[in-house]
Amino acid sequence: MLVKSAPYYHETHKESEVFYHAFQNHLPLLLKGPTGTGKSRFVEFMAHELDKKLITVSCHEETSSTDLIGRFIIKGAETVWIDGPLTAAVREGAILYLDEIAEARPDVIVAIHSLTDHRRELFIDKLGENVKAASGFMLVASFNPGYQRGFKELKPSTRQRFVAISFDYPIPEVEADIIVNETELDWDSAKRLVKIAGKIRNLTELGLAETVSTRLLIDAAKLIKSGLPKRLSVNVAMVQPLTDEPQTLEALKDLCDLMI
Repeated sequence: MLVKSAPYYHETHKESEVFYHAFQNHLPLLLKGPTGTGKSRFVEFMAHELDKKLITVSCHEETSSTDLIGRFIIKGAETVWIDGPLTAAVREGAILYLDEIAEARPDVIVAIHSLTDHRRELFIDKLGENVKAASGFMLVASFNPGYQRGFKELKPSTRQRFVAISFDYPIPEVEADIIVNETELDWDSAKRLVKIAGKIRNLTELGLAETVSTRLLIDAAKLIKSGLPKRLSVNVAMVQPLTDEPQTLEALKDLCDLMI
């Protein structure tokens, strides 16, 4: 039998301990932080550590409660009910990860309310059924408070239903270590990529909606490791994904070319 290896994850602020105790106490968990700072990888890592099935839903503006709970479908001459990922996780006692929950429609928040308090149950209106969560069920959600604004912000009443952990970009030494472990790039090149990322992250005057994530650094490192020239790798993996504004692209490319 093939045993799946653990996803690589570098601990920073005892987040594994917080996750474990939240799981033990049947508490929902909210992961806050910028895109590409390891939130999804962390959930994968903890699911592996706890030997739990992980069901992930990447939320977007069309994600509705029906998508999560389930629906009736026509199968041959019959109409049958199909559980959605939320219902499946509740019944099976799995970890459900709602990635970028603030992107989902408001009815999704309403649907999970009774799972985030002492009731730990899901009401399926179309079946007239209350499903009690199996003992191993855990609800984990993530969102980016720096990016989602206005109607995409989570309400305080919703936030207070979760235990929360804040994620941010790792310190340079840790981020370089992550790159080396993920890609086997040499240490000096990894440190240089991290230094470039630090410079770009500090250029607040450019007004970038998102800045260089650890994920983008890993992408650049993979390209370099496979033989693509360093400047080209940095341009296509770290600069081009950030903006389409010609002057900003040129300024970022010049900066990176100087540093690489």
